[in-house]
Amino acid sequence: MTGLSYSSAQGRWVLAATVLGSGIASLDATVVGIALPRIGIDFSAGVDSLQWVVTAYSLTLTAFLLLGGTLGDRLGRRRVFAFGVIWFAVASALCAAAPSAPVLIAARTLQGIGAALLTPGSLAILQASFAPEDRSRAIGAWSGLGGLAAAAGPLVGGYLLAVASWRWVFLINLPLSLAVLMVTRRHVPESIDPSAAKQIDIPGAVWAVLALSGLTFALIEGPSRGWVSPLIVSCLIGGVLAGAGFLRAERRGRNPMLPAGLFSARQFAATNVVTFVMYAALAGVLFLLPVALQQVAHYSPIEAGLSLLPVTGLMLLLSARSGRLASRIGPRLQMTLGPLVAGCGLFLLTRLATDSFYPTGVLPGVLVLGIGLVITVAPLTATAMSSAPGEHAGIASAVNNDVARAGGLVAVAVLPVVSSLTGSAYLHAATFAHGFRTAGLICAVMCGIGGVIAAVTISNDALGRPRRHELTDRVQCTLATPALTAPVEAAEPGPPPR
Repeated sequence: MTGLSYSSAQGRWVLAATVLGSGIASLDATVVGIALPRIGIDFSAGVDSLQWVVTAYSLTLTAFLLLGGTLGDRLGRRRVFAFGVIWFAVASALCAAAPSAPVLIAARTLQGIGAALLTPGSLAILQASFAPEDRSRAIGAWSGLGGLAAAAGPLVGGYLLAVASWRWVFLINLPLSLAVLMVTRRHVPESIDPSAAKQIDIPGAVWAVLALSGLTFALIEGPSRGWVSPLIVSCLIGGVLAGAGFLRAERRGRNPMLPAGLFSARQFAATNVVTFVMYAALAGVLFLLPVALQQVAHYSPIEAGLSLLPVTGLMLLLSARSGRLASRIGPRLQMTLGPLVAGCGLFLLTRLATDSFYPTGVLPGVLVLGIGLVITVAPLTATAMSSAPGEHAGIASAVNNDVARAGGLVAVAVLPVVSSLTGSAYLHAATFAHGFRTAGLICAVMCGIGGVIAAVTISNDALGRPRRHELTDRVQCTLATPALTAPVEAAEPGPPPR
């Protein structure tokens, strides 16, 4: 087995399944943002409750991503991916039916677990299925179309709020999930890591959940409950101790879900540092921006969604080209310039606080941010995957996703606090405008730091050049034959649907 070609019919179907699968998770992570003001008003909820609507999903997604990647490597990436899609769909239905904010938060917690099962599998399937010379191109297309789903979230959310209610933000996941399952069953090959132990690292997963839960609860509830309250202090201390327990379990465990040598690769470690900083900045702004557009600039939900459409268009048109460029020249230049450009875009968006006229106050920042993401996302993802051994494709994907989600988790928990956006601040335009300006400046600086880190740590290897572990991928990664030998001429698809 030489691996799938990017231009083959089955290669397109595999790409379509993985893009749609990861896309529903990315879409849900951003589509909810546009609905937050409506959810807050319907449930009479404060900023802390709205934070939990976002963070409950991010928390379990982050906590279980490593486990999801490990399960895929050991039990079959297609199998775990499909199970995650089913779980995600059921949890989405529960979110749509939620009668109160606490129930919605609980359902979002379950939804995050489903996303954790399907997200690492989508990228690992690409890494295991495509020929080495086509992987960078496939990952570039996956990044661009997946980024398109995240960028389209506010637009989709705005439209659904205009014609229906915020509950349709979750119901839309049901037909998308069904489409993913149909394509996956028919066209996606199964792949496993035959050298992986079958035992699951339950202690590591438990420690990870406890660490993230304790620290996140303390960061979100600290401003309202008081930083010296016994509950907050206990959660902070417990979270730190649980984090130490996780590291100890992974170092000494018989079957750790986080291989000890994974971060010994300098390129992999450096890429994940840049990922953390970059995605923390993006998540922080994208949590606050839809609220600012509606509460400060007085945009309607659909107008707020449309205002971010240029990011969607840029990601769709240029991300695959960005991946191909990185495979020719190496990733360092793009991973340096991209975060700097994105940071300039975030800085320009802070002008929304004083200029809400779209052509001058919003559009320049949106365009520059979109260009920065185009430059950055594809080489960042491809570098994270290519710098890890092929037999650990699932866990490498999970780690990179986990680092990105952890950055967003911290940003959403901390940024409103340091920007004085707590309580009912989102209902007061002047207060929120001032806080949003502060938050945007902080995130712009963080993007700049990410670019500097990339400049001094990322090596300029060509991503398209097969390395030793990529050449042995085909031996170490068992691919089930039925899906690969199915007649592809019977159904010649067009470009992956979106």
